[in-house]
Amino acid sequence: MTNAPPPPSTAAQSARTILTRLHEVMASRTNAQGKLNQVVGIIGECLHSEVCSIYLLRGGTLELYATRGLNQDAVHVTRLALGEGLVGTIAQQIETLNLDEAAAHPDFSYRPETGEELFHSFAGVPIIRREQAVGVLCVQQSDPRRYEEIEIETLQTVAMVLSELIANADLVDTTARIDAAAADQSAQRLTGQKLVDGMGAGIAVFHQPRITIEHTVADDIEAERHRVYAAFDKMREQIDRMASQAEFGIGGEHEEVLETYKMFAYDEGWSRRINEAIDSGLTAEAAIERVQQRTRMRMRQIDDPLLRDRMHDLEDLSNRLIRIVSGQMGTAAQMGLRHDSILIARNLGPAELLEYDRRRLKGVVLEEGSLTAHVIIVARAMGVPVLGRARAVRTAVREGDLLLLDAGAGTLHVRPTQAVQDAFDAKLELSQKRRASLAALRDLPAVTRDGVPIELMINAGLREDIAALDLTGAGGIGLFRTEFQFLVSATLPQRERQQRLYRDVLDAAGDRPVVFRTVDIGGDKSLPYMNVDENALEENPAMGWRALRLALDREGLLKVQARALMEAAAGRTLNVMFPMVSEPWEYEAARDLFVRQRAWLKQHDKKLPAAIRYGAMLEVPGLIETLDLMLPHLDFLSIGTNDLTQFLFAADRAHPRLAERYDWLSPTVMRYIARVVKIVADSKVQLGVCGEMGGRPLEAMALLGVGIERLSITPAGVGRVKAMIRSLDLGALRADIPAILAHPSSTPRAQYLDWAKAHGVDLGE
Repeated sequence: MTNAPPPPSTAAQSARTILTRLHEVMASRTNAQGKLNQVVGIIGECLHSEVCSIYLLRGGTLELYATRGLNQDAVHVTRLALGEGLVGTIAQQIETLNLDEAAAHPDFSYRPETGEELFHSFAGVPIIRREQAVGVLCVQQSDPRRYEEIEIETLQTVAMVLSELIANADLVDTTARIDAAAADQSAQRLTGQKLVDGMGAGIAVFHQPRITIEHTVADDIEAERHRVYAAFDKMREQIDRMASQAEFGIGGEHEEVLETYKMFAYDEGWSRRINEAIDSGLTAEAAIERVQQRTRMRMRQIDDPLLRDRMHDLEDLSNRLIRIVSGQMGTAAQMGLRHDSILIARNLGPAELLEYDRRRLKGVVLEEGSLTAHVIIVARAMGVPVLGRARAVRTAVREGDLLLLDAGAGTLHVRPTQAVQDAFDAKLELSQKRRASLAALRDLPAVTRDGVPIELMINAGLREDIAALDLTGAGGIGLFRTEFQFLVSATLPQRERQQRLYRDVLDAAGDRPVVFRTVDIGGDKSLPYMNVDENALEENPAMGWRALRLALDREGLLKVQARALMEAAAGRTLNVMFPMVSEPWEYEAARDLFVRQRAWLKQHDKKLPAAIRYGAMLEVPGLIETLDLMLPHLDFLSIGTNDLTQFLFAADRAHPRLAERYDWLSPTVMRYIARVVKIVADSKVQLGVCGEMGGRPLEAMALLGVGIERLSITPAGVGRVKAMIRSLDLGALRADIPAILAHPSSTPRAQYLDWAKAHGVDLGE
């Protein structure tokens, strides 16, 4: 953080004016209701807003506590449940709303006693205490307009000060709810999302205590600024020290993760936003929390999990910085783990995980988290199982509780009974035996009982994934997702850096083939360092400007990658695959670009691949209608079941209500794939499937039944799928598949399960 702060912004000056007046109100002897009445008057006046209202959470509902502009008779009468109306939505989602026409919003709920029908514009922000919404501050205007960003920032800053006022006056009831939940001593079973597979038992250890900011308004702005300067210096020293001491035994993508994390720590934009919050009149702690709250709200608005995870790194750094500046540095890592432990946290950064003793750390449970987070990359390298999205885990679990974590099953047992402990121990023993038996298959071929060889490959995207080739005995890498290097990097990876990664992958694979998929970015996987118009946000990013569409428009990006791939594969065969091809001309354009880059490299006396094989991913259903035109120009084709399935059903695979609604074994999916197999059969094109579907034994069996003989799957699935293959009579299955497809039942999965059981197929269950 620089020592020469920029002049206060207009937003900071506006907020400071309001905070100065609010400080006087808070210091007065007026009762809480009187103070809130004065607050809405000050905010409405300073923002030139006809309406300003404060809703507080009481008894589980949001109660109108003070207003300027609405009917005074509605005060303490109008109540909204969490999630009800605009105010309830803001509190439930902990998000900001800014609408030029409030009534047009689908969550709008009209309350006639307020007289709000006169007002069109609406903006509201949550009032947050201990990471929970305890109320809502909102403004309204009769003219339809969106409030300026400056006004929204001012409201968010004021909401922080209101949080302190409300807490000091005991106007909200969140503490009672937290204490009641914590008082529960019964055994519980929590569920979540598997982030890193594995099982572990230990006592509950909270990563860090809650830090509640008691003072939000600064007495001396310059003193607060210098406190933050000192905290930034100390934090950066800590990060540098941890990054230099991190050891995993082998190099891996986690090293790039830590370098990216360091770049965030030194980011001037982040420090500038904290400086601006101090300019508005906040204390150092409140300024950091103010920026952190804004980051959290942005995270909730980002559809792409990879970008959300980059924001989680800033969240981790904010937590570290606020602990330093407040003098509350104690974490479980610094105090040391004395027993086998399961770590509990809302979220966790990669550097913070590295502080823990790996001999004692048996697992991590997060309230948030996702598969693509930086901390998950590091946890996987450390061999620590992680369960994410475990809602309310920090209120259901007490420090010192016995926990049994089964990340693979997505469960956490809290204060388990003896019967549950015995079952857990038995499963752990069976799991260890099963892993040993699957490991014994590593060097055996993936051949069916009737002698049909199946090509079993793995999907990868990180340097560390390459080790899975030898661990699983896979025949190669059927899908290397090159965009991972772009998504974990804070800047666009240069050609030399790309080339180094691709060469390392090819060297590690040896004689085994590697299929490199060109970058699949854009849409909801936008890169922060790409100059994309922020106003051009897409309502359906999965079907938007992404993958090959983006790469062909940003031709320079694809040219650099083409050269990096060719130079890395010098003297070897290069397999390159283009994602999300919608029409033949897109594939031809991408292939021609590679051909031109090969000619350019040859002209400049660069070493070239011995051969280049070109392929496409079939993810867009409509491509099947022009496959006959593409086949003469293709070397291989890979069916991407993840995107293909969501497009076939018009169902977002990330939507929680739709995730389990449509089955991969549905006749819609299976008939489509069977049709592709039939179209490709008479050509020389190599056909395969990549995606989660092929990594599940029952689904993989069905794919083999319709004619697929090449699977590229997650490394964790190789052992189970190989066991299935070696137990399968493929001829018998293919003889019965036409009848299953022609006469599907209402539960098609049961049809395949019944067939597998009747024929002794090993599904690992």
